[in-house]
Amino acid sequence: MKLTSIRLYNFRSFYGKTPEIIIAENDLRNTTIIHGNNGAGKTTILNAFTWVLYEKFTAAFAAVDQLVNKRAIAEAEHNQTIECWVEVGWEHEGNRYRAKRTCRTHKSSNLFLETSKSKLTIQVSGDDGKWYFPIEPPEEIINNILPSILHQYFFFDGERIEQIVRSDKRSEIAEATETFLGVKVIELAIRHLKEAKKSLDSELAAIGDAETKQLLNQQKELETETEKLHQRQTEIKRELEHQQTFKKDISNRLIELSAVKELQERRQNLETQKRTNQEELKKTKETIKKIISKQAYTVLLGDTNSKFREIITHLKQRGELTSGISKEFVSDLIQNGRCICGAELKEGGHGHFHVKSLLRKTGSSTVEETAIRMGAQIDDLDKQAILFWENVDREQLRNTQLRDTISQIEKEIDQIEEVLRKDPNEDISGLQKRLDFIEAKIDELNREQGANEKEISHIKTQLDSLIKQLSKQKQNEERQILAQRRITATQDAIERLIEVKNRQENQFRLQLEKRVQEIFFQISFTPYIPKITEKYELILVENTTGIEAPVAASTGENQILSLSFIASIIDKVREWNEKRKIIIVPDSSTFPIVMDSPFGSLDANSRRHIAQTIPKLANQLVVLVTKTQWRVEVEEEIADRIGREYVLTYYSTKPNCEQDFIELGDEKYALVRQSCNGFEYTEIIEVERER
Repeated sequence: MKLTSIRLYNFRSFYGKTPEIIIAENDLRNTTIIHGNNGAGKTTILNAFTWVLYEKFTAAFAAVDQLVNKRAIAEAEHNQTIECWVEVGWEHEGNRYRAKRTCRTHKSSNLFLETSKSKLTIQVSGDDGKWYFPIEPPEEIINNILPSILHQYFFFDGERIEQIVRSDKRSEIAEATETFLGVKVIELAIRHLKEAKKSLDSELAAIGDAETKQLLNQQKELETETEKLHQRQTEIKRELEHQQTFKKDISNRLIELSAVKELQERRQNLETQKRTNQEELKKTKETIKKIISKQAYTVLLGDTNSKFREIITHLKQRGELTSGISKEFVSDLIQNGRCICGAELKEGGHGHFHVKSLLRKTGSSTVEETAIRMGAQIDDLDKQAILFWENVDREQLRNTQLRDTISQIEKEIDQIEEVLRKDPNEDISGLQKRLDFIEAKIDELNREQGANEKEISHIKTQLDSLIKQLSKQKQNEERQILAQRRITATQDAIERLIEVKNRQENQFRLQLEKRVQEIFFQISFTPYIPKITEKYELILVENTTGIEAPVAASTGENQILSLSFIASIIDKVREWNEKRKIIIVPDSSTFPIVMDSPFGSLDANSRRHIAQTIPKLANQLVVLVTKTQWRVEVEEEIADRIGREYVLTYYSTKPNCEQDFIELGDEKYALVRQSCNGFEYTEIIEVERER
């Protein structure tokens, strides 16, 4: 999971739509720093991530039911609804996602405020550059990437991190630990199997005439709704064609302006290259699917092929699979009653006895021929398995190269557009702004188109279900027998999974403990040893007398212990994520850390060690800091890793408030200013300095 951006709209102290905060993702400069005074909105940004993805908040985030910006509410008319949302973008396994959670507050005529339940939507970018709504529920998609129970170890308040080791948090540690170790997955499987067993135990009800009539009415309503959606899809298609025409006209006008002709021609060339590469990427994905569909089975036959060769070798060693006189030939001699030498073979005679004994020693020519033929087929399967991996690796490499090329093209296009926006010639900048507006409109239409396609698919599923219900017959004896067989198989699976869970739980707990100890020893200078008990209690012990004894750890030691645990969590999540993959894809093991405050309460030595360690824990790091927390040790250790940097400027309504600034590079940025409109709010300013 590689974070790419976050944007807020009327969310807490952020009025209106904020600029998009781009998250650093460079390997060498993987850190994003957000500066702000206490109360400026650092905790709000941290909780914006957790609200969107999990609808959860940190302990320091007060008044969780008051999310809509106060100024937006105050400026709204009576009986008006005010919207607030946060949108987070990320990449995972080669796919780009946008998650957006929205909530609305209605302002009644008597100034009563009523807030609706939040709504989460997710869109994923297709190979054609358009955004689509996936079939899977949004929560399921997020939990498959980073489970909810683990989110507190990737998005957390640094100054309150020691709460992880509190006694009342141990049940959460146990649950999270079991999740990424795979034990939680087994528990869920057991639970689902038990639910399935209950379902199988229930009798199927027959559909009566009244129900059939109701189903037919529902079918008619769904078909009408589908027709409306198809009509709207046609309208969107026309509108997209119009917008593309406008875009082409404005692009041509930019070419006519000699000052930017070269830039515009370069952009059009890049856009053509981008479309070409996107088509190639789509073909590459289809090729990989076909290879897997047709050849993947060969890699699963390795053990079977080896077993076949062992059987053939064993038969040859026992003399049961030899070339020469075949069993069929000897049988014909006995049946005809005459040997190849011409002697008569009578039942009970000496010659009959010797020929019959030969029958027991000879092998079947049919078996031998079959063994030879199958041996050749087995050799061919082994070659196909090798060829399968070569083909997949080739196409996967091609996939990665195309994605990198598309990414570079997009960056160059963004740079050209930024130059055009800032051009002092109003004709040029104005045309570019119109292009930006058209691109936003196209993006909006593409999203609506994707939403409609999802709704059409959903209605089709409902229609299919209704048709099946309309044609369903009463349960018969054969179905009852089948259900009983399924119940027996389900119960057997439950018992086996329970045994697997019990065996794995202890082994995985010890692996996690070992990793916690390794990281703790790197940061802490104390001789204490972290332990994870059988109940998943995270504790510190000492062994100076030869006997392990619990340690009454200080706040600082608990913070370091918690950080070590988080680092171990990240390592294990990476392992857990990789074990689910058959084919390795780019960035499959990328996971971020977003933390509010880099342990400002610790001593200078610990602060320095932690500042050295944090950027190494995850592929991405987002740190929200005050000016004080950014002092000497943290700045010295992290400065060279900064890829993106922002300042939160807080506008205070306090009369004659004391303004505050922070110096970053050669520039001075405001942290606190006087509000001139009677409302307190926060602006996001990007820091621009040479790296």
